[in-house]
Amino acid sequence: MGKRSVGSRRAPPPAAPLMSPRDGLTLSSRLEYHGPVSAHCNLHLLVLSNSPASAPPVAGITGFHSCCPGRSAMAQYRLTATSTSCVQAILLPKPPSSREHRYFSHFYIISVLWNGFLLWCLSQSLFLGAPFPSWLHGLLRILGAAQFQGGELALSAFLVLVFLWLHSIRRLFECLYVSVFSNVMIHVVQYCFGLVYYVLVGLTVLSQVPMDGRNAYVTGKNVLMQARWFHILGMMMFIWSSAHQYKCHVILGNLRKNKAGVVIHCNHRIPFGDWFEYVSSPNYLAELMIYVSMAVTFGFHNFTWWLVVTNVFFSQALSAFLSHQFYKSKFVSYPKHRKAFLPFLF
Repeated sequence: MGKRSVGSRRAPPPAAPLMSPRDGLTLSSRLEYHGPVSAHCNLHLLVLSNSPASAPPVAGITGFHSCCPGRSAMAQYRLTATSTSCVQAILLPKPPSSREHRYFSHFYIISVLWNGFLLWCLSQSLFLGAPFPSWLHGLLRILGAAQFQGGELALSAFLVLVFLWLHSIRRLFECLYVSVFSNVMIHVVQYCFGLVYYVLVGLTVLSQVPMDGRNAYVTGKNVLMQARWFHILGMMMFIWSSAHQYKCHVILGNLRKNKAGVVIHCNHRIPFGDWFEYVSSPNYLAELMIYVSMAVTFGFHNFTWWLVVTNVFFSQALSAFLSHQFYKSKFVSYPKHRKAFLPFLF
């Protein structure tokens, strides 16, 4: 492209921002002018991230500022249609990267498929008398399934496996359509742990089923006759906790969307509503309550599952504490009455 001089016969139109500075967008830009303007203008974006652990993509533009004030208006006015399109393609708000969204969805895809398979095998054994596959029965023997006898463990394990499968389906839906993740890479160790975790937790549930050879041992003619009050209580707790977790994820997702439901940034804001009025990370609290509801469904006294609950408690409590510290350091107006994880306590 040949050089073209910039004339001064006509007054250029005033520079207008490409996007309004509302919605807490924290992005500034600088348009440098080096002699004649061409399609290869020099752009420098100064992005201010809201979180030390994330680097959100370009969220918006508050206006143009030139290092040569006398030439700024002329520079913008003389941009060709091609160069303007290039500038807008770079500067207009873009949705966050789907990498993190894709990684988290992997965990729940594996969980839905694997735990759905385990649930199908258990259903076949409980209601149709079909034996477990020999390789699966061998895994359960290694995990100690043969040592459990009688009681209501068959129905309890069936219900907990149903809860786990439904929980995975809901979380997969939230990853795909509700949550908005920051544009960061997940560590390979965390990724591998997440994949293995949902495989092992399903086997842990199935290992609680009393076995009679390769078949599930059922006291009585109908497994549903084993129903007890703690099964009903556990089911109610599971539904209650799941509903609150979904509501909290919707609140968090909406903080990064406009009224039309379009993702506009990855910045952090103070969430309000539902359990956010009591703790900084109610979604982590709800996750703990979901696993506690499964412990209740097991009849309160299943030591193996309480070990799982203990692991969930410490992992979720640590994440909640770190989030709470970040909120307090980031926002001076953060509600002082909110706790990190447990209402009124911690």
